Amino acid sequence: MCDFLATGQSAMDGAKSALQSGQHVLPRDQITLTSPVPNPGKVICVGMNYKDHCLEQNAPIPEEPIFFSKFGNTIAGPEDDIIHPENSDKVDWEVEMVVVIGKQGKDIKEEAAFDYVAGYTVADDVSARDWQMKRNGGQWLLGKTFDTFCPLGPAIVTKDEIPDPHALGLRCRVNGKTVQDSSTEQLVFKVPTLVAWISRIVTLCPGDVILTGTPPGVGVFRKPPVFLKRGDVVECEIDGIGTIRNKLV
Repeated sequence: MCDFLATGQSAMDGAKSALQSGQHVLPRDQITLTSPVPNPGKVICVGMNYKDHCLEQNAPIPEEPIFFSKFGNTIAGPEDDIIHPENSDKVDWEVEMVVVIGKQGKDIKEEAAFDYVAGYTVADDVSARDWQMKRNGGQWLLGKTFDTFCPLGPAIVTKDEIPDPHALGLRCRVNGKTVQDSSTEQLVFKVPTLVAWISRIVTLCPGDVILTGTPPGVGVFRKPPVFLKRGDVVECEIDGIGTIRNKLV
């Protein structure tokens, strides 16, 4: 997929032509969806990027983006199982809109940021809160980067299909119960700002993914806190993009 995105518009045009031809179509029940970006070069995440999420934890709204990362081993498909680690009992959910980078860029200007975006997908930024908040010196990395802790999917919806990525409803359900329900209009830092900001630090490449943050309703800030257990099913959904559904095992 990274090579496909790097090819640019000609690859997109070829894919659209193949779709329009109506050939080589398989019934949905005969296929298994994998992650639309199975091997991203970078998995970049943004913390505290929803106004309502900041309010639920009585935290100040950040004055600049808070970036962290996950490793590539976290990537899973939209229907894959999430492995509940043996050494954590505080595994949590986070629905997030994901920006998929389509073109290499460094020091990108905000007004040109969408030129570097291929499209959008859905993620569950699965988090082991004990490792994120209590261990590893307060660094978030280990709590965020257990195997399978970043299901992505169900597809990349190209940016031309999403007129405004900052006006999308998003929600998370656990065992059918809605636990997060908000809108990307609550983003503190919008897509152009995030793309421009991180490109000042690192070169963005085709296939890099940016998880843009999560709204309120995560388990750790509930009273009392609620965490995932084996057998639970988490669904993350964004209007206009789709739904991923993953079981904890």
